Amino acid sequence: MDKRLIAGIAALLIVGLGAGGVYWWRQRSQAPVAEPAAAPAVAAAPAVPTVPAPAEPVIRHPIDSPTATPAPGAATALDRAALTGLLGQKAVLGFLQLDGFVPRLVTTVDNLARAHAAPRLWPVNPIPGRFTVERSGDDELVAAANRQRYAPFVQFVEAIDTPRAVALYRRHYALFQQAYGDLGYPHGYFNDRLVEVIDHLLATPEPAGPVKVRLTEVKGPVAPTQPWVRYEFADPGLEALSSGQKMLVRMGPDHARRLKAKLAELRRLVASGAPSR
Repeated sequence: MDKRLIAGIAALLIVGLGAGGVYWWRQRSQAPVAEPAAAPAVAAAPAVPTVPAPAEPVIRHPIDSPTATPAPGAATALDRAALTGLLGQKAVLGFLQLDGFVPRLVTTVDNLARAHAAPRLWPVNPIPGRFTVERSGDDELVAAANRQRYAPFVQFVEAIDTPRAVALYRRHYALFQQAYGDLGYPHGYFNDRLVEVIDHLLATPEPAGPVKVRLTEVKGPVAPTQPWVRYEFADPGLEALSSGQKMLVRMGPDHARRLKAKLAELRRLVASGAPSR
């Protein structure tokens, strides 16, 4: 049983016994009989420690948005017409996963600062082609041609009208907040996490020169059918980066700089506002 409930019941019992004792004493004092023996003293109730109410989390980057609570299941979809109006039908069909777009975006944003971001949960389609390397003496390097795989995606991101995208985000913010709570952060604030992850990605180091990679060792008799997915950075510092930072490194320095510029613009528009509770 909850200790606070036990203490409450105990306090009620003590108060009740004390009130009964007062009533008994008054009745006996009016009766013409011999003085009764002193009643045993009732022990004082132990002090119940006061448990402070948990403080509400501080919202560092509040988003002004409609306060209406979305209907159950509303966070599984965002108006296709709104996305098409922002990005164009060709881009929406070619780059986005519209099925569960909001939960996918929220989950991926959260995972980009972690060790792994599962592609099956991305809000965008995987980059076509496969990761390629080239040899330089005894070293294997990220192939220069590999970076070109990311060119269409970088161009797609650069073409997004950031103020219009942020206006859409603000208008539907309740969906993103609900999806963040469903992800396991009922007391978290998604926009704060978004700004935190953007700052994390902006801090991605830029390697000097070609990036060396190596195949991870797989022990066992069965050879992997997709060995190109087993590459890791030879530099332990790069290999220790988060999933999002590794993506930026694999894209190459030029693409990384261009995406960082877009991220910085996004941050300026979503990080405005004074902290609130």
